[in-house]
Amino acid sequence: QVQLVESGGGLVQAGGSLTLSCAASGGSFSVYAMGWFRRVPGKEREFVATIYGGGMAYYTDSVKGRFTISRDDAMNTVYLRMNSLKPEDTAVYYCARGRSTSFIPDSPGTYDYWGQGTRVTVSS
Repeated sequence: QVQLVESGGGLVQAGGSLTLSCAASGGSFSVYAMGWFRRVPGKEREFVATIYGGGMAYYTDSVKGRFTISRDDAMNTVYLRMNSLKPEDTAVYYCARGRSTSFIPDSPGTYDYWGQGTRVTVSS
């Protein structure tokens, strides 16, 4: 059984930085795309970024230039480096593993395993 465990969330002031980590276990890692989503209470889950096994990355427009997704296949870990954080980045952040077929990076329904989430709070 695949397990994804996020860490690195916390409280940070606006303009600050955080790095989230997502450690995967129980299955293959390097061949799958890995993504980050976030959810604010009362709103839909929002795509943040994804990285393919070959390293190609995609971002939602609101985080381009501020967030960087990366992966370490030897450690079965994906990271999300978040710089210049804004209060509107406050959310619970989830990592997820993309499906091997019919995968659409910004579609949560095409990810088959999810972590439990880590909370990020950005104070103004």
